[in-house]
Amino acid sequence: MRINLTSVFVDDQDKALAFYTGALGFVKKREIPLGEHRWLTVVSPAEPDGVELVLEPSDHPAVGPFREALVADGIPFTSFAVDDVRGEVDRLKALGVVFTQQALAMGPVTTAVFDDTCGNLIQIASQA
Repeated sequence: MRINLTSVFVDDQDKALAFYTGALGFVKKREIPLGEHRWLTVVSPAEPDGVELVLEPSDHPAVGPFREALVADGIPFTSFAVDDVRGEVDRLKALGVVFTQQALAMGPVTTAVFDDTCGNLIQIASQA
């Protein structure tokens, strides 16, 4: 068994695609029209056949209160691995990305948390 898909809820698929590809560096893998929305996924360019991240529309009524509670408590919705958190923070800040937690070393792991502009806090992490 292996993970092939995971999702992040987004309030605007076009805005999310621009952010996740333009700022974060993912590449679009699939875009299939489904009524007013699309089945829209991105992948890491380092693993184009790896796990796909679905940019899932946040229309379901449970999504809003769930995301609001996570953001209010400063809890990231998901986490992405990077080689160098501090370097990635610098790169993303230069692109205008807003961080809610600066790079923080916690034993063998360094993390940072940013606002994805689509309703979520996202953590990046690297291991020492």
